[in-house]
Amino acid sequence: MMEHADRVIEISNVWKIFGAKPEQALQAIRERGLSKAEVLAEFNAVVGVADVSLSVNRGEIFCVMGLSGSGKSTLVRHFNRLLEPTAGKIEIEGTDVMALGPQELQRFRNRKIGMVFQNFALMPHRSVLDNVAMPLEIRQVAKNERMRQAAAILEIVELGAWGAKFAHELSGGMQQRVGLARALAANPDVLLMDEPFSALDPLIRRQLQDEFIRLSKILKKTTIFITHDLDEAVRIGDRIAIMRDGKMVQTGTAEDIVMHPADDYVADFVAGISRLKVVHAHAVMQPVEAYRATNGPVPADAPQVSGQETLSNLITLAIDDANPIVVQEAGQDVGIITRSDLLRTVIEGTEVS
Repeated sequence: MMEHADRVIEISNVWKIFGAKPEQALQAIRERGLSKAEVLAEFNAVVGVADVSLSVNRGEIFCVMGLSGSGKSTLVRHFNRLLEPTAGKIEIEGTDVMALGPQELQRFRNRKIGMVFQNFALMPHRSVLDNVAMPLEIRQVAKNERMRQAAAILEIVELGAWGAKFAHELSGGMQQRVGLARALAANPDVLLMDEPFSALDPLIRRQLQDEFIRLSKILKKTTIFITHDLDEAVRIGDRIAIMRDGKMVQTGTAEDIVMHPADDYVADFVAGISRLKVVHAHAVMQPVEAYRATNGPVPADAPQVSGQETLSNLITLAIDDANPIVVQEAGQDVGIITRSDLLRTVIEGTEVS
């Protein structure tokens, strides 16, 4: 885990209630513990986000996921105050976003935050290059310089030859890459991506996921990535937050969530995810002492792996070698994995203790 100084985003106790009397509804929730349905019935108000707190580290891809109506897209629009929270605190790079006046907020959005939506939102009368250069134009960067920067970003997303084309001449996947390039052109500290690939067909979607993963390794942008697809979150996210009814139900790595679901809702959510690429050796192993107490000394020719070895590779190793697997960190034996441990993990998804 990174130190506090490396946190880029801090969200504390954010609420968003839609309706004529949101403050009264929030007071009733706090004083009487009203449910979402009771708030709707009594105040004709909808709880969009309910007391959400989270932090995001520099360079991290933080996926927020949930079903339709869970509040994930509502939440992401609070980071740059496209929506005003009913209550709560939002800090980005140490800036109290709630304290910004209209002009300061406009500058903050233009310089600090890039946003990519599900719909591509490209200007049809502008070329691809002009579309990408728009944030720099708003910033009043000289034309030659903004065109140079836009062209450089188009090369990074592998669309350098398409700068003179118009949006209608590009496929959906290419248009979304232009949208991503436009968000990156102003070199923002934070990227907000609201289901950017969900409108695309599965093959193109997977290709863009791969492209985004590649770009993330190069550019190291702090990213909030909204999705309803757990497979996508597992592929892309360093950490995942699962939302339900406006609340943050669980936050952790894909491995944390798959191995230790916080409740039955999360357990059902992750039930269909293959653990083969998500779970690693450190989550499967048993203590060396526990193995020795039951089985005696560890065989000298037992295979050795790191704690980050995937379950898939561990199974392959166990097929070829009947010996237990030794998990090592910094040259020290820290755990043992037997075939029984692997089988139990695959079948039940529980960590061996």
